[in-house]
Amino acid sequence: MITAWLEQLETTRIATAISESTWLFPTIETVHVLAITLVVGSITMVDLRLLGLSLRRRAIGELLDEVLPWTWASFTAAVASGSLLFASAATHYWGTAPFRAKMVLLALAGANMLVFHFAVQRRTPAAPGSEPGGAARISGGISLCLWIGIVGCGRWIGFV
Repeated sequence: MITAWLEQLETTRIATAISESTWLFPTIETVHVLAITLVVGSITMVDLRLLGLSLRRRAIGELLDEVLPWTWASFTAAVASGSLLFASAATHYWGTAPFRAKMVLLALAGANMLVFHFAVQRRTPAAPGSEPGGAARISGGISLCLWIGIVGCGRWIGFV
């Protein structure tokens, strides 16, 4: 069932245009890489703050307010461009271990983010210079590891 859907996806007009063009795939991939860079960079700033390793004079809530709009905008661009790249060779990508691993890691990163925002953040000290609690540090560490894995799997996809 999923194979039929993937094959149908690959035959859409946009997927065909991307796979047959000499410049469209690399252009979309460039947008994807730049968007991922912004996502990972902004998330890393927050994670390092949660771990107490940087920006210690900044209040965590203030940092989140400034960084998250950039994170969400770049994540939206990364999902859109990644979806286009996927559509161009859906059956191939779906069959690779790095693609599937990247999707699992993305889901875990999303779950970690939800737990942080709905459970941990409320108990995180708001004052500038305050140290985050153990749960916030764990969440930041998990997030950092997951995003390193996501980037690694993303690079690996291009080589299989």
